[in-house]
Amino acid sequence: MFDFLEGYDVLGAFWTTVQLTVLSGVGSLVWGVLLAAMRVSPVPLMRGFGTAYVNIVRNIPLTIIILFTSLGLADIFGVTMGTEDFKIQGFRLAVLGLTAYTAAFVCEAIRSGINTVPVGQAEAARAIGLSFTQTLRIIVLPQAFRSVIGPLANVLIALTKNTTVAAAIGVAEAATLMKTMIENEAQTLAIGAVFALGFVVLTLPTGLLLGWLGKRLAVKR
Repeated sequence: MFDFLEGYDVLGAFWTTVQLTVLSGVGSLVWGVLLAAMRVSPVPLMRGFGTAYVNIVRNIPLTIIILFTSLGLADIFGVTMGTEDFKIQGFRLAVLGLTAYTAAFVCEAIRSGINTVPVGQAEAARAIGLSFTQTLRIIVLPQAFRSVIGPLANVLIALTKNTTVAAAIGVAEAATLMKTMIENEAQTLAIGAVFALGFVVLTLPTGLLLGWLGKRLAVKR
């Protein structure tokens, strides 16, 4: 029944998808937190940069961003991402593009969590001499993260599905292999079902686990 899978590294393709998701997820979390800090910063220049970045990047299609990392950074500006291997370079550029795009959504999720923290707590922190950075790191962000685990889970699930866009620059992830198999085999529906099931296996447990964690760690108001 599944003879059409012979000769294709389906697990390897999904492993590349997992790697894209994990690396881009970590990168977008770090960059998204920094952007969120900028957006609530008392420095007007930082607030302006954070606001402009989020509003611009969120309104650019991901495909354009991914293509820009390849055609723009690599082909025009000669950015090699530390390697001359075309496949590794494409993978790293895809991670960069996914990180830049997803960080804008992470930023907004975290900023919404920051807004749930009572203003009095930040004022009390400043009253005892804590700086803005210390207040954010010690008081605000720990509570903000606990209140946005659910929204961050949705961003992570969306990121997992968005990795398919990396096929546009030749990264050998699941969508790239599916396209190749559809071109070579006559089992279009079966191939589509296999890859759809693969993405369900990747995203459903993640959503359930983080949803449970969000309820478990939710801040009681």
